[in-house]
Amino acid sequence: MTIQYSPLEETRRILDSVLPLLPADFAANVNNIHFQNEATKLTVPCPLKQTETISALKALEALVALKIGEARFGTTGQCKIDLHHALLFLFSTYCSSVDGFFKTDKVQVLKYLKQTDLNHAQSDPYRRMSANLYQTKDKDRYYHIHGSLDATTCLEMIGLPAFIPGLNDYQKIVDIYQDKLDTFTVEELEDLNNKHKQAGIEAMKPETFLETNHGKVISQVDPFEIETLETKTPPIPFSPASNKKILEGIKVLELCRIIAGPTIGKILAEYGATVIKVTADETLPDVPFFQVDANMGKHTTNLNLKNPEDRIKFENLLKDADVVIDGYRKGAIEKLGYGKDKLTELGIARNKGYIYGTENCFGFVGEWSHRPGWQQIADCASGVAWIQGLSMGKNEPMVPPFPMSDYGTGCLAAIAILLAIYKRNKQGGSYWCSSSLVQYDLLLLKQGSYPQEIWKSQILENDIYNDFKKIRYYDSVDKISKTALTAIITQQPDLLTNTKYFTKQYSEGFHGEISTLLPVCQFDNIETGYNCSSRPNGYDKPEWW
Repeated sequence: MTIQYSPLEETRRILDSVLPLLPADFAANVNNIHFQNEATKLTVPCPLKQTETISALKALEALVALKIGEARFGTTGQCKIDLHHALLFLFSTYCSSVDGFFKTDKVQVLKYLKQTDLNHAQSDPYRRMSANLYQTKDKDRYYHIHGSLDATTCLEMIGLPAFIPGLNDYQKIVDIYQDKLDTFTVEELEDLNNKHKQAGIEAMKPETFLETNHGKVISQVDPFEIETLETKTPPIPFSPASNKKILEGIKVLELCRIIAGPTIGKILAEYGATVIKVTADETLPDVPFFQVDANMGKHTTNLNLKNPEDRIKFENLLKDADVVIDGYRKGAIEKLGYGKDKLTELGIARNKGYIYGTENCFGFVGEWSHRPGWQQIADCASGVAWIQGLSMGKNEPMVPPFPMSDYGTGCLAAIAILLAIYKRNKQGGSYWCSSSLVQYDLLLLKQGSYPQEIWKSQILENDIYNDFKKIRYYDSVDKISKTALTAIITQQPDLLTNTKYFTKQYSEGFHGEISTLLPVCQFDNIETGYNCSSRPNGYDKPEWW
């Protein structure tokens, strides 16, 4: 008996399950959302329903956008969401290019990029593999160490040299790490990891994570949250509109790096917000290529918030900001004096509330909320990695291809911020909006896996994925994602060139033509798109544009 499976029907089911996250009057417009593209073949070799889940979340985003549009323009419209387009959103950085060169074209694309990899965490193959999953002394247990953007602490923590000049052989590098990790138990690695404040975690099965103290707490939290910080400031009317972009006039300061945080700012930019990404290139490393996609629609500036002169410049920006996005470790921005409590005070003082948006790895409640983390860490902690490995017929965890949890988390937090913008317009006040990688993963896991018959026939028995089926637990996220992308393009040769899904703009900052994904939500009465092309970090003066 052949199993019938409809991605469109499953997307609608998931949407119905998450609709209670919105106020009832928002959900009342659900029939204005129209899903398209009943693709019958799986694309990304991940057994979890990533396509359907992100499509449903984009529908939530669209419902809030329609409500803001109704408040601002007095009209109610429709929104179309193409499921394949939504899936591409989950690996946007792999879809973006400069003059036709993609993330996987490491040699050719290098000349376009600003070298913000200050500690060679990405460019040095040996140091890059400090962010990877390995087997431990407990042979049935696996631990994902993570050197983050400076591998030195992690490497010295486990007794490896910070650098091995000239070592480029992939398998030799894997063997060096695996031989070393074979000498540690999970408990020993946890002790070292916590002592040195590194982003590492054991790869747990879903049920094991839910049995941890943190799992018990965070699993009771909604995928995103909005907390009212104060109710003293008045409602803030939208500025007179010159177009049909619902966030025109909204000013956003983005204090983020890598993917999830910048995705929040990028989504707000799609709706017309003026976004300034604030980094400090001399002290804060960043992944160079990620900026190609993540900085679309934004200006970028360098300000070191530990420098008195730069703090003055930042505070001048802050005076006029509506939204501040914080993508750093819990408490980091507070230590600099710009956390949610300070913004609450400043909002009351200026008689105009702030919206403070945050994302992190483990969430903002529970005993692990302080721990740093990345997409791979969340996927290993939550059980997603074990689901991926078992689905490939291996009794071992495996990090899924692409930073899908990052993009999903960015969408969740953006929905919360859009809701808060609407609430501030109607009620006034200041708001704290939050989500996390683990919260996205828990939502994803709730949807279950694809039917086994479909997974087996379309992935496991499909020769296109033969190389992907050879992937092991110790393979890097770069190798995993590149191998998956190669298979996908074999099946869909026009994947990265289909003009239905992509837009092109010349970038003065990157000195080339940027191709990047169009906004997923397509409306009949709301305009979306980018007010400017992408640029590298630190390109602009610290002033509103």
